[in-house]
Amino acid sequence: MAKRSITPKSDTPMPEGRERLLVDLALQGGGSHGAFTWGVLDRLLQEDWLDIEAISGTSAGAMNAAVLVDGHAQGGAEGARAALERFWKVVSDGAAMSPFRRGPIDVLLNRWTLDHSPGYVAMDMMSRLFSPYDMPFGDSNPLRDILAQCVDFERIAAAPIKLFITATNVRTGRGRVFRNADLSPDALLASACLPTMFQAVEIDGEAYWDGGYSGNPTMTPLMEECVSDDTIIVGINPVERAGTPKTARDILNRLNEVSFNAVLLKELRMIALLRKVSDPGNSVSAHWANMRVHLVRSHLLTELGASSKLNAEWDFLTMLRDEGRRAAEEFLAEKGADLGKRSTLDIDQLLAGS
Repeated sequence: MAKRSITPKSDTPMPEGRERLLVDLALQGGGSHGAFTWGVLDRLLQEDWLDIEAISGTSAGAMNAAVLVDGHAQGGAEGARAALERFWKVVSDGAAMSPFRRGPIDVLLNRWTLDHSPGYVAMDMMSRLFSPYDMPFGDSNPLRDILAQCVDFERIAAAPIKLFITATNVRTGRGRVFRNADLSPDALLASACLPTMFQAVEIDGEAYWDGGYSGNPTMTPLMEECVSDDTIIVGINPVERAGTPKTARDILNRLNEVSFNAVLLKELRMIALLRKVSDPGNSVSAHWANMRVHLVRSHLLTELGASSKLNAEWDFLTMLRDEGRRAAEEFLAEKGADLGKRSTLDIDQLLAGS
């Protein structure tokens, strides 16, 4: 593995005398696009005045969350940054022989899509005809070996940063939230288990699928079990997308985006409503009334096709990392002074559309 290069601290000026601020993070899932979240986290971890109290994550967001908490418990912010880079490098190295590779024309034209990859096209067609239970490889997930290399679950169990990892119970359709003490490789794999690619992950006699179907990510534990009034959401799945999808592939992609965003939008509407009816004189209600929500996102993720979520080329992952750092830099420059004071995501407008 190449020697890690530490990016210097940003020169973005922060308000003079900035006090330390406790924040929560909410990390969406999205396959390889989770490398964008890696970049956002890498940049936020450079801000000494930001103290992370808790992280809620789903799918790729769950992976980023677990790796960050483990690395931070071992070596602070720099340990977390190093752990995240190592994780994504191991992911890329593990996919070196993957059949999901860009075609020559896409490489020549510098396109990140896998739409013309024979391996991806074959997998896409097979997933519409056969289930993972029909395939000899449906019960194996390459992420299991990667987690064994990159995550110490005993260290996570005792880590000071709270973890909330969501997976969807296949039988009930409800989300289950795994916390530090009960987090395991199976819990992380369940959170990222796409039912068209992998067999359901069994935990305690129950089968689980990707957490995105029940919370992407789950916000409620951040409200009920944390004292921080500021939550930073790192968005991956576009809420809005111009035009009407016409091809089967685009329709399926948009359906996934809508379903993976639905629960998050519903929870944000709940927060907006509770803020309006909360009693500032009651300590619990005051917490809801004071909730401040922020969002870091990039329009680049809207432009990337769904197939690129399976592209694990190192150049692609580092491009997304750099875009994540750029988006976080922009967020800090434009809205960093509002952290601890006011929401920068207007969740009240969500009530107007409900």
